[in-house]
Amino acid sequence: MTHLIERSRRSVSSAVVLAATALAAGLFAYQFDGSREVESRILTAESRTTSSLAHLRAQHAALKRQLAAHAPTGAYIVVDTARNRLYVKRREAVLLDAVVSTGSGTILDHPDQPERRWVFDTPRGAFAVQSKLVNPAWVKPDWAFLEEGRMIPANAAERVETGILGEYAFGFGNGYFIHGTLYTRMLGRNVTHGCIRLNDDDLRTVNRLADIGTPLIIF
Repeated sequence: MTHLIERSRRSVSSAVVLAATALAAGLFAYQFDGSREVESRILTAESRTTSSLAHLRAQHAALKRQLAAHAPTGAYIVVDTARNRLYVKRREAVLLDAVVSTGSGTILDHPDQPERRWVFDTPRGAFAVQSKLVNPAWVKPDWAFLEEGRMIPANAAERVETGILGEYAFGFGNGYFIHGTLYTRMLGRNVTHGCIRLNDDDLRTVNRLADIGTPLIIF
């Protein structure tokens, strides 16, 4: 009887071992198959990423070609109002890199006419040189007298001041100019009423490189 019980126990143990082995084998097979599935998904994602990058590079190259086709062929002026820099460029070549002063962004309200307000910003956008003046005179607008606490003159001759805009002035619309300055110590700062100020040497260089119609980009 004891012998039969022992044989029965051995049979049960063998069955348990076989079952455990089969279970382990099944788990291993599941894990192996799962790893292959994960690896397949990773390879697919990498393939999609590579394809997307190739598409973006192609788009970038196409945009560069379009930009080059529309770029000015001659000299053009670029003004960075945040860094207060002016560049004269031809294609990618920088012909002049100058420190300037641009608009302060301050606001002036007329004391007696609330509807009249001046915001002293340099305009942003695409422009062109519309006029070139030699030894320009400044015709002071109303706001210049208000800033000084003076009465606005009725006589137009009282508005004219000479010798403060430098040797040249380049108009680009709505009363805005690139011109010289007496206040060279203020170059590199946002202190103007909207015009772009240069020192004398850089102003002469702009005069030599730019002409009426020269593109001007301000940002």
